[in-house]
Amino acid sequence: MQTTFTPEQLADPAIAQANRILRACVHCGFCTATCPSYQVLGDELDSPRGRIYLIKEMLESGRPADARIVRHLDRCLGCLACMTTCPSGVDYMHLLDHARAHAEATFRRPWHDRLMRAVLARVLTHPALMRGALRVARVVRPLGAWLPDARLRAMLDLAPAHLPAAQPVTEPDPPAPKLRVALLPGCAQKVMDPGIHASATRLLRRLGAEVVEPARFGCCGALEHHMGRTDGAMARARATLAAIRDLGPLDAIVVTTSGCGTTLKDYGHLFAGTPEAEAAAEIAARSRDITEVLEGLDFPECPDRGLVVAYHAACSLQHGQKVTAAPKALLKRAGFALRDPVDPHLCCGSAGTYNVLQPAIAGELGQRKRASLTATGADLIAAGNIGCMVQIGKDCALPVVHTVELLDWATGGPRPAALG
Repeated sequence: MQTTFTPEQLADPAIAQANRILRACVHCGFCTATCPSYQVLGDELDSPRGRIYLIKEMLESGRPADARIVRHLDRCLGCLACMTTCPSGVDYMHLLDHARAHAEATFRRPWHDRLMRAVLARVLTHPALMRGALRVARVVRPLGAWLPDARLRAMLDLAPAHLPAAQPVTEPDPPAPKLRVALLPGCAQKVMDPGIHASATRLLRRLGAEVVEPARFGCCGALEHHMGRTDGAMARARATLAAIRDLGPLDAIVVTTSGCGTTLKDYGHLFAGTPEAEAAAEIAARSRDITEVLEGLDFPECPDRGLVVAYHAACSLQHGQKVTAAPKALLKRAGFALRDPVDPHLCCGSAGTYNVLQPAIAGELGQRKRASLTATGADLIAAGNIGCMVQIGKDCALPVVHTVELLDWATGGPRPAALG
């Protein structure tokens, strides 16, 4: 793609990077085949190629974002399936990040949009606030049909009927650990399903890892970063850096929420040019999805459990982190038969806050994903991200569990609660 940035514009490192990304695009349109928003809406401007044109026009002209551009940027799930498909290696993720930050800084949204986004950024990143909000949602849910805003109705629909209690973990650290890891709990996951963290802790210790957890760990910044709220995202990311550094030497920083994992692995880029750049790059290099770590810990061959699992590959895991083989290989070693849906590349519609902010598109994608997973004839569904689990689990005929819960169960842990 030809660009016309001026030398003065290219002196800005962010614009220079955007220019390199834009020039890599050859307009081939392969991205439209795997773009979920394009599949639902059929609008070229709701495909990666269309958004690239809009972003190019906006950045080259140096003008503020307008309502049209913001609408199409907001409809992007950020699933990154286009990057997996793209034969030219277009770095759409960082171009989208830049465009959303520019839009947030230059476009004034309607007051109700600003309020909604501020509430999500505040509540979803603070477990205590989120727990309180979900209790309120449980009471208000019967009135949901009368709410005027579809986003508020979506929030109530996604709220669980009850909140599970935290599980005690009695598995001790091994006397001679093979490695020392930090296990991050995840903000929403800590409230929605604390059993995932307990399963991960037991499993890692059982297989020979010493597990530590930051005492003052908060949000990693992923949620606000993907909303274009740069200042808030960087503040949270800096707090995360400090909390992890306080733990001392680590072999890995382990994540069971793949959306957070994608952001942690991108800390080197996020902090480029800042005083924290070196520390951030080191943490990014040591960040791992839990399945990547388990692969190196001699996971045992387990007896056949007689259950068929439909595996849902979270976008942030398969496209963002390029982790595709490890989860399925581990589930097979754990004694489960695996079946893939016909559309493993397609997003379920969760995408962080997307299923609240874009409920119509998310609802259509969720329905499609549930149908393709249940059509496999499996007994249950496994996924590696709490957002996907909530989105798919809504009105689903099959139980949905986290991959590590099944791996923990297969190696001596409790049966996952979702299986009854």
